[in-house]
Amino acid sequence: MNSLSHELSFLKKDYVFPHEVPETLSRLSDFEDLEIQSFTTSDEVTLRYWAAGSGKPLVFLPGWSGNGTHFTYVMYLLRHHYRVYALDYRNHGLSDSADYGNRISRFTMDVKEFTEHLGIESAYFAGHSMGSAILWNFIDLFGTSAILKAAFIDQPPSILSRADMNTQERLEAGAMCDTADELIESLTSHEPSMMTFAPNTAYSENVSHLSSQRIPTNHELMSKVLYDHASNDWRDVISKKIDIPTAIFTGEYSPNLTSQRWMHSVVSHSDLYVYTKAEHGDHLLIAKNPVKFAKDLNSFLLKEGETK
Repeated sequence: MNSLSHELSFLKKDYVFPHEVPETLSRLSDFEDLEIQSFTTSDEVTLRYWAAGSGKPLVFLPGWSGNGTHFTYVMYLLRHHYRVYALDYRNHGLSDSADYGNRISRFTMDVKEFTEHLGIESAYFAGHSMGSAILWNFIDLFGTSAILKAAFIDQPPSILSRADMNTQERLEAGAMCDTADELIESLTSHEPSMMTFAPNTAYSENVSHLSSQRIPTNHELMSKVLYDHASNDWRDVISKKIDIPTAIFTGEYSPNLTSQRWMHSVVSHSDLYVYTKAEHGDHLLIAKNPVKFAKDLNSFLLKEGETK
């Protein structure tokens, strides 16, 4: 298990970002109201979460291998509008390691228990990559009564190709491999072969460096959830159970673009945001272009007449 001292030492020891970015953060201490707190799940795993700001709650669910550092700029930019949270999953970020519960359903229950710990009855939710799958599972199990609006960022509905899919269905599902082992090999390699990426930016290099310097990682434990993650097909949930205002974010570099367009076509009251190559529109668009993403997400959340 990771030590509880992580959340304290992370904030007490300042950090200077390697690249200067005007009008944002030059060092971690510039983010004065950033907090790292924790709670313990019903199966006895201590999870940590990042929090800042005030207002209606906005919960970020990271992608696989992600953690709160990757939302540093977005949280900083949105903190005056919302009480912003980012959850570190088990085996991710500053949360505890656990060799059990490495399934999307358990991660989803962790999110449910997280909102109960915070006393949140309803919130805005934004899921990046695997975080979108967790949010789809949340909707499948618990409905949308606790979700004011949702944002899904570049997650294909079905990672694995299935025997009964025709060519068009594979494209619409975003199926990119035949086995979970293919996905794991790609994601754990230095350059994932299934993805194309825009050049890094000062923002993405800053948060990547912060994460590499401050976040302990256990790749073997972190990878266990990928077998379950890859096996799920969420097309029925997406097409039949999402009845809330929805934003879908993707980019021209992303191999998931066709599947995101399909999602937009089947989800009523959905807005599709396609970032261009010049806007660093790839799978990591939040980290690479946080100023545009924060502006677009805030505009979507503030749209009148669409909230429950």
